Amino acid sequence: MWRAKVFFGVCILLSCNPSVPPASVEAWISSADRTELLNLKTLDFAKGADERFPVIRIDTAAVYQQVDGFGFTLTGGSALLIGRLPQPQRAELLQELFGNSDGAIGISYLRVSIGASDLDESVFSYNDLPPGQTDPGLRQFSLSKDTIYLIPLLKEILSVNPGIKIMGTPWSAPVWMKDNGSSIGGTLQPQYYDVYARYLAKYMLAMAEQGIAIDAVTPQNEPQHGGNNPSMIMSAAQQADFIKNHLGPTFAAMGIDAKIIIWDHNCDNPAYPISILNDPAAKAFIDGSAFHLYAGDISALSEVRNAHPDRNLYFTEQWTGAKGDFGGDLQWHLKNVIIGAMRNWSKVALEWNLANDPAYGPHTPGGCNECKGALTIDAASVTRNVSYYVVAQASKFVPPGSVRIESNVPDALPNVAFKRLDGKKTLIVLNEADTPVSFNIGCHGRWIVTTLNPGSVGTYVW
Repeated sequence: MWRAKVFFGVCILLSCNPSVPPASVEAWISSADRTELLNLKTLDFAKGADERFPVIRIDTAAVYQQVDGFGFTLTGGSALLIGRLPQPQRAELLQELFGNSDGAIGISYLRVSIGASDLDESVFSYNDLPPGQTDPGLRQFSLSKDTIYLIPLLKEILSVNPGIKIMGTPWSAPVWMKDNGSSIGGTLQPQYYDVYARYLAKYMLAMAEQGIAIDAVTPQNEPQHGGNNPSMIMSAAQQADFIKNHLGPTFAAMGIDAKIIIWDHNCDNPAYPISILNDPAAKAFIDGSAFHLYAGDISALSEVRNAHPDRNLYFTEQWTGAKGDFGGDLQWHLKNVIIGAMRNWSKVALEWNLANDPAYGPHTPGGCNECKGALTIDAASVTRNVSYYVVAQASKFVPPGSVRIESNVPDALPNVAFKRLDGKKTLIVLNEADTPVSFNIGCHGRWIVTTLNPGSVGTYVW
């Protein structure tokens, strides 16, 4: 006989039609008040829907994009802090972050900076020269600074998860290629477009020699923000020119099959990627567009998809801050970064930096001094912060190769559903109301009834 169970105010209603129906549903709950953090509850199926409550109905036949993964940017500072942990503790932490055991959260996608980001100890590129010198032959190219912490840590991560995908993003070209000779702002001089394309190609090949495959690159992080250190301005016309006449042909000539992904900036300017994709010669080399959400609305991803449905979407960065509230950040990031990006066709959902120290370092002079990592690492002490749980609510339960499937959105219950390669279904639901909300989840005649407390997120797997 079917029964419904209530666990501490959580009662759910769900249905689906797998070839071997599960006996129960896993419900993994994190709450705004932190009383529950990835807490597991087991829910029995019910006879039917409770007509008093709204229904989230799952349609497994309506299939959308395939998921590449969930994760973070592994900044140079993050690699330094994790790399300095004692080896046994570091190995245990990497298993927790990137493994697939019961206690792991299964991070499946990383973004790394090509050269320094603002969350490195210092500014550097792979071809730094004294003022006034140039090196168009790139004879002095070297990954040496990344060999201290970043590359060794990536190798350890790959030993835990060989299938993890990695995106590379530059914050700036070497300063001798820029019109202002500075790591801050400025633009790439046209006479160095071909040199910079070869610089990025040399990076790809040098990382491959280290056993690290870079799956995708963006030509420039936040190309309309020149105030960071490092940073570089690149207009849409410049990016289109660089890709179609330099980067794309260089990658093709050198046998580099990494994806080229444009924009990598905010949702308030979808016209930038659309204008590049409107150029057929540039579009031929482009896999898709990447977004952040420090401005604009997450629906911008769908606007770009509607204009170019044959290209992919990626959500690549959103930071949580030193002054943030755990409950508020949990709700906003689940609604926008995880649920919102996925419902708007993104193949990935990435939070910003993986780790900081208690003073929100390391960072470059002028770099972000309030960016809170998923982890705070203080010597050998590791604290898990809100973005750890934001990502874990998806990464642990939606492995690469899963596909988004249809689900409706009742009031106060933003959600997104997936079908995994193993046939299981995953539904991520947020209660953004100020009171507990009971609801049904239905899929092909099987049901669960549940209640989520205010500000809580539940990930349901069956």
